Formats: sequence, C-alpha cells, structure tokens
Amino acid sequence: MNTKTMNTQIKDSPTKKKSNEREHLHHLLHEMVLIRRYEEKAAELYQATKIRGFLHLYIGEEAIAVGVMQSLNPEDSVVATYREHGHALARGVSADVIMAEMYGKLNGCSRGRGGSMHLFDKTKRFFGGNAIVCSHLPLAVGIALADKMQNKPNVTVCFLGEGAVAEGEFHESLNLGSLWQTPTLFVVENNLYCMGTALRYHESNTNLAEKAASYNVQSVQVDGNDVLAVEEATREACDYLRSGKGPYFIEAITYRFRPHSMFDAELYRNKAEVEEAKKRDPIILFTNYLKDKKLIKDEDIQAIEKDVAETIQHAVDFAEASPWESLEDLTRFVYTERSQP
Repeated sequence: MNTKTMNTQIKDSPTKKKSNEREHLHHLLHEMVLIRRYEEKAAELYQATKIRGFLHLYIGEEAIAVGVMQSLNPEDSVVATYREHGHALARGVSADVIMAEMYGKLNGCSRGRGGSMHLFDKTKRFFGGNAIVCSHLPLAVGIALADKMQNKPNVTVCFLGEGAVAEGEFHESLNLGSLWQTPTLFVVENNLYCMGTALRYHESNTNLAEKAASYNVQSVQVDGNDVLAVEEATREACDYLRSGKGPYFIEAITYRFRPHSMFDAELYRNKAEVEEAKKRDPIILFTNYLKDKKLIKDEDIQAIEKDVAETIQHAVDFAEASPWESLEDLTRFVYTERSQP
C-alpha cells in the first residue's frame, strides 16, 4: 500500500503544462464553486419545499469529485452514491436537468422519477446515484469487466463513503475486481462519519486503504481537501488502470460540513468540531494557494462567482418551467406491455 502523507497546504501540481496552468487551475476552482453554490441553493429550495424527499449535500467534499474527473475520458464510466450532485456536475451532467430531477419534473435526467438520489445520464456514462449503501460496487466491477472483455481501454470510477466498507459487497467487489483484474477505480470519500456514527466506532482499522491492500489492490491515501493532490492521485491511478494491472483504490480523507441529510438532527458531533474542520475548507485552501502563487486576481474570482450564479439561476428557471409527468404515463416503465394474442 502506498500511503501518502496528509498535507496541510495545497501543493504544486505537476500534471499540467505551464502554458495551460492558469486556465486549468481556474477551471478547478470554478467547478468547486459551482458545486458549493449549487448545493447551497438546493438546501434553500428544499426548505421552500420545491425539492422533496431525501437530500444529501456534498458541501465540504468538492475537491474529490473535481479532482477525480480531470483524468477521465468521455468513454469512462462513473458510478456514485446517493450524495452525488457534485459528482454529476463535475462529470458534466447539465445543471438544468439535475435541478429538474430534484424538482421531480419530466425534464429531469431520470424523468423526475429518481429525484436527488438517482441521477443518471447515459451520454456522460454517469450510472447513478445509487441509494442503497454499497449496492453500486458490484455494478462498477461489472461495467469494468465488460469493458475489459471487449478490450476497451476504459476506466470505471466508483465513489463510495467510508460506511460502505463495513458491507459485504465491499469485500466481494474488491475480491472479484482483484481476481479478474478489472479496471475499477474505487474512491472512498472518507468524511469520518457513517451517517451519525464516527469511523472509530465502526471500524477496528480506520486506515481503509489497508483493507483494499489486503485484496492485492493497489491503494493510496490522500488529502481529500486538496484538489491537486486528488487530481495527481487519480492521474496515477488511471495510468495504472489503463495499463491492465487491475483495480486501484484511493482513500480521500475529507469532512462534510452539513448534516448527513436534511433530516439529520446532527446530535453526534458538536459545532466546535465542524467549525474547526471548516478551517480546511477545500475552496478556501485552493483560493489562497492561487492567490499566493499570483495565479488569480479578485476580478477572476468575481467572474467565477457571477458565472456560477447565472448557471444556477438558469437551472432553477428551467426546473420551474419544466412540466410534470402526465397521469397517463405514471405506469410507464413500471409494468411491461402484454403482447396481444
């Protein structure tokens, strides 16, 4: 197992040429800000009962989704958990159709039937949004196996929370992925709390990368609040996977700033702990890094915020204007049509 030292500051990225560095770094910041503001708007709309059902926010974990997506090709696949708005946005799924889906509208990416936890976009090879903890790991291994059997040089990225590590499917998937040498990248977003249970209370070994290593899966632990560290680790992982060496496992240590879901009273941690964690906000860390390196100006940051605000407002307007599914179509996709004799 390759365990990288956790960083307290953003480090320089070797992954981009100097001529493209500024544009790329601004793109990373834009994507993280988009996810943050989008989630903040989603929380506001949930409280206004525009969005109903379950809602799990990604606030505090933006660096992972954004960092991972930089090394993926259009043909690669992404399989995510129910906390997947950030993954979908970073993958390029339309902000409009995501918002319409959360509204339950027909123009949503799953026709309004999936809601917040079941985002899907075939054109982006984004296969969920999966609501059952760990249920998507076998799916990810299967997609990767299909690509391998067809000699396609594709990678399947599977995001999971640290709580999934306690499930049987985790061990089955790691075992089979290793045996079959599937090009699966497992990315654990370790935000230290499995719903309301701290990691130290449900895992005897809290170094989750070591669990993957026990299945002969190449594994690494990185700072999930450092977008450049995540990007670099993912680039190395994808190079490894595309060379046919088998699965790869990244444990990204992070922290969610909001409760587990909008229904969570958050009685398991105190406010002082959350405020302390916010000192390592991935967006603030990265913004300060860019300023220190003189790679961004205040007007650049303002332009990013303006563009993000316009994108989100357009998404809300799109969702508000989208139609509901007609009553006549409610049984579509539920029952198969019986053939006439």
